[in-house]
Amino acid sequence: MNHPKYLINREVSWLEFNGRVLQEAMDPGNPIIERLKFLGIFSSNRDEFFRVRVATLKRMAQIEKMGEEYTESPRKVLEQIQKIVSDQEKIYTETYQAIKEELRKKHIIFLDDKHLDESQGKFVHQYFQNSVRPILFPIMVKSLHNPDTLEDNDIFLAIILRNSAHPTKEDFALIRVPTDIIPRFLILPSKDDNKFVMFLDDVIRYNLSEIFSPFGFDEFESFTIKFTRDAELDIDNDISKSFMEQLSDSIKKRKKGAPVRFVYDKNIPQHLLDLLLSVLNITMEDHIRGGGRYHNLKDFMSFPKMGMKALVYEKMKPLTHPRLIERKSILNQIKEGDIMLHYPYQSFQYIVDLLREASIDPKVRAIKMTFYRAARDSNVINALINAARNGKDVTVFLEIQARFDEKANIYWTRKLREEGVNIIKTLPGYKVHAKLLLIRRKEDGRNIYYTNISTGNFNESTAKVYSDDSLLTANQSITNEVNMLFHLFESPYTPPRFEHLMVAPYQMRKQLIRLLNQEIKNAKSGKEAWVIIKLNNLVDNKITQKLYKASQAGVKIQLICRGICILVPGIPGLSENITAIGIVDKFLEHSRVLVFANGGSPKYFIASADWMIRNFDHRFEVICPIYDPALQKELWDILQIQLADNKKARLISQTPENQYKKDDGKKKVRSQVEIYNYLKNIK
Repeated sequence: MNHPKYLINREVSWLEFNGRVLQEAMDPGNPIIERLKFLGIFSSNRDEFFRVRVATLKRMAQIEKMGEEYTESPRKVLEQIQKIVSDQEKIYTETYQAIKEELRKKHIIFLDDKHLDESQGKFVHQYFQNSVRPILFPIMVKSLHNPDTLEDNDIFLAIILRNSAHPTKEDFALIRVPTDIIPRFLILPSKDDNKFVMFLDDVIRYNLSEIFSPFGFDEFESFTIKFTRDAELDIDNDISKSFMEQLSDSIKKRKKGAPVRFVYDKNIPQHLLDLLLSVLNITMEDHIRGGGRYHNLKDFMSFPKMGMKALVYEKMKPLTHPRLIERKSILNQIKEGDIMLHYPYQSFQYIVDLLREASIDPKVRAIKMTFYRAARDSNVINALINAARNGKDVTVFLEIQARFDEKANIYWTRKLREEGVNIIKTLPGYKVHAKLLLIRRKEDGRNIYYTNISTGNFNESTAKVYSDDSLLTANQSITNEVNMLFHLFESPYTPPRFEHLMVAPYQMRKQLIRLLNQEIKNAKSGKEAWVIIKLNNLVDNKITQKLYKASQAGVKIQLICRGICILVPGIPGLSENITAIGIVDKFLEHSRVLVFANGGSPKYFIASADWMIRNFDHRFEVICPIYDPALQKELWDILQIQLADNKKARLISQTPENQYKKDDGKKKVRSQVEIYNYLKNIK
């Protein structure tokens, strides 16, 4: 069962997931600007894939090492990646051109620097002078001594400079396109019924003479380039530095990581390309690819709405929760019974309100919380700061090792510490990925705990687009174990015994396997035996083998997996009892939900953990049981809606990949719309 034909390579599976994102850009049923945004998501995903996964594979290939989750050699996988990426790029380009043409039919027209009329030229020139020119700092290519100073994942214009009086003489320059400061897209004044939009790259191209004419240049050719660096952090072992100092140093070093991909305008002259490859120390071993005129199309994620509501998704106003009554104590309502929030269908603001209440409630003594990714302007963190100012004992574990959010999390850690918040030290070698909030209240002379356990981050920004489940409970059996877990973060040497929570990196994998073994035993005894598993990623080999054994024993397994899935369903004699779908739609499916038949008395769980080696062995994660029958029914109903999806569900790990699930003449079910309507009508 470890043979490659029974296990999908994790990198290939991830690329298939990104292919599902690309399908959303291709789907004519989606609003046209939303399709552009899916092109942006696809591009952003692929950048991170190269920065992390391809970079790791390249390092493994150099030392000829196989990771424990790999069944094929890194070099062979890199070859597969190159082919899939190339094939997807062709589809991407065709899709982009088709979307541009559809936008033109709707009177939204992309203009470049060669097709401006006089009034448009004046507008662009004025915008350049006022907003762009002050922050442009050209680099002469032949004078560039340290290419490591160039930011990766930015786009640069590589420019050939000439003087018409001496056409054989050339010089070369680089200009970074500052999309981190200025929007990538400029909306020009409308004319007649037409709206016009222009890339920032072309705004700069149109005005190159403003920068270089003082140096005698009057002819210019410019070509977009972009390179991607290895984003893995190497933490040094300097014992004279704190871990935060070591991590800060490593973030700076990330900017100097080895290139893993170089893309460029395919029309670039060979002599300029050769010069750039030499100066930037890029070799043919790196993924070098010619492409179109524009790169970094992840910026489509923030493409302007152009003032036309019909071209974007209809807004789903966050629903109120029927159990959370306005102007009543949230803590008291939690005490009356467990409550579950479902983001983004219901509002994350309840969590901010809960913290605000706890910060001023005279009976509340302490608040403890974990963060993996905090919002840029976090009201959650501001509420904790306010609680500390009100004399509450506030303790926070903020995971400063969260990839690409390290810098922001270091900032928040320092800010919280300045405000008197207790900061639990980072645990080198482990990440805290569990999403936990604990409130301690003094009631009738004893400590009563309230907790929030979520499948997603305490982040009001992502809670608007990530679908997650979030349990609010005053069940003291669970809350006491959350309290034990916080003590464990502070002293991770003597793990306690958990009766209700499953906690990684201790026994989580074993406990899940134990639950699967019980299903196998029940199937062999003729009892009810099935499992529903909703995850982002299934990568762990050991648990995949157990799922195969469960299928062989007759356990029916329904898998909903958004991202990577190394398991192959439907193989006769091995996995014919397993079905697997992935849903990609307006919201990012992020919740993890598990249901085990348990012989007719189903067990329900929500989790922070995907089924991956890193989650089981190198992270603090929590799987939490759901005991309340009403909440169990909610989870069951939502899972059934998702399993019935025949609009946005694809069949996973089958050939050809990413086939849409057939409706077989049944009612059309788009699960995210149906879930919203279900929660809207729930009492």
